[in-house]
Amino acid sequence: MIQSALVLAGTRRGGDPFAAEQGVEHKALIEIGGKTILERVVGALRDAQIERIAVSCDEGAVAELCRNLGVETVPTRAGPSASVAAGFELLGAPMIVTTSDHALLEGAWITQLVEDTPPDADLSVMLAHREKIEAAMPGSRRTYLRFADGHWSGCNLFYLKTADARRAIDVWGMVEADRKRPWRIAARLGFSTLLSMLFGRLTLAEGLSRLGSRIGVKAALVSAENGLAAVDVDKAEDLAAVRALVAGRTEK
Repeated sequence: MIQSALVLAGTRRGGDPFAAEQGVEHKALIEIGGKTILERVVGALRDAQIERIAVSCDEGAVAELCRNLGVETVPTRAGPSASVAAGFELLGAPMIVTTSDHALLEGAWITQLVEDTPPDADLSVMLAHREKIEAAMPGSRRTYLRFADGHWSGCNLFYLKTADARRAIDVWGMVEADRKRPWRIAARLGFSTLLSMLFGRLTLAEGLSRLGSRIGVKAALVSAENGLAAVDVDKAEDLAAVRALVAGRTEK
């Protein structure tokens, strides 16, 4: 059983135009099938038998909803990696990390992430293969990474299994700090490995393993069984597609 989970629900500087279009303060507050997205995410975490749930958010409507849902809050920090680090300090390992716009999140996906993580791994990340995503939601437009074993998209699901996973959070922060200086990122993570990944010479699992070794952790890939795990809600077409899917389930 995983004891804790952190849900990222930070607010962009200047606000989120997409949330504003929907008439809410934060996209976590958008309703789908009579529930806010955040309620759906918390419900999925509870379905996975996670005992302690915290949401990284600012004071306001999201924090108030958290109190109503009976979950803890952690003040956001300057960027996602710093927010995850703060959550890790509070909750410790093992810890699941996900996002507040993961409207279709299911407890079974979290269980798969945990069960399919190798025993000796420090952390794992779930990604979905393009074929599974397109089969689950035809026409969905996602951002894909090309590897030797095909195109993959992130699922916003991470498992920080051991205390050593903190090293990956620290490197994530360095990458965020150097996002406008890509040569520094390449130097930190290994230029030859990055080139191999960019040119599709490595499988995704091999790429994660090499990057993990570079920063001193054992990192593993968990391939999502359900392509919907890669579908989040950050634009109007995503919201429409997810609402239609949820409505279809309700009608059955």
